Amino acid sequence: MTALFPDLVVNGETVPSAQVAAEAQNHDAPRGKPGVAWRKAANAIAVRTLLLQEARARGIEARVQELGPGRIETEEEALIRGLLDQVVSVTPPTEAKILAEWERDPLRFRAPPLWEVSHILIACDPRDETARRAAHARAVDLTGRALADPSGFARLAEKASDCTSKASGGALGQLNPGDTVPEFEAALRTLPEGEITADPVPTRHGWHIIRMDAVATGAVLPFDAVRQKIADAMEKASWVRAAREFIETLVTSAEISGADLRSVSPGRADHEPQHH
Repeated sequence: MTALFPDLVVNGETVPSAQVAAEAQNHDAPRGKPGVAWRKAANAIAVRTLLLQEARARGIEARVQELGPGRIETEEEALIRGLLDQVVSVTPPTEAKILAEWERDPLRFRAPPLWEVSHILIACDPRDETARRAAHARAVDLTGRALADPSGFARLAEKASDCTSKASGGALGQLNPGDTVPEFEAALRTLPEGEITADPVPTRHGWHIIRMDAVATGAVLPFDAVRQKIADAMEKASWVRAAREFIETLVTSAEISGADLRSVSPGRADHEPQHH
């Protein structure tokens, strides 16, 4: 792939093609069009290189921090964070603006929903493609049977499910957001009460046929309960806008070949700087 694309050069600094190739793994592209991922990667690496160049020109020290359990910054991440901490500052939103944001649509701010759910699991190892296909075929058949006889869902779960919940007719009880794997939760968020998923839902555990037994929509929260959350989100959005504007100033004055950062203006990059 590397021979198909021009070298990435940022202010006279040539970025190794291997670095762009590694970054390309983090970007989506249509099948058979690796150039799309390459171009996205080149843009992201160009922005990163500009930030590192500016940090070193300003004499920023790389003071590595722990970002979380087992997650330590690299020296380059610490340099970029140090630079952005120095050049980007935002004013916290006023009380009037926070209240106005809440009043714009109070229904956006609700307590978490509560779902009462049953399911049938067809377990398989997702790494075994043959087993996955066989499990999917079985799950499709069971989905058809469940949809044809919704009242028999519990009996079907008792006979066919690979989950221990089969002993209770597939019932998982009440679930909150975060209680299940993301793919399962995504299905719950769109499944109406009393309905069964029209297609099997894949997760790391296998294929699921899910029935939504009951839904309790979270109550609308009062302003005082969500004020800090709104303020934090508004301040973060302001920080991101300011960081994009700073990046744009670097792009405008830079000499870059092998990347097209016109899409960054007025401050758009494939990899947003992180606000810690």
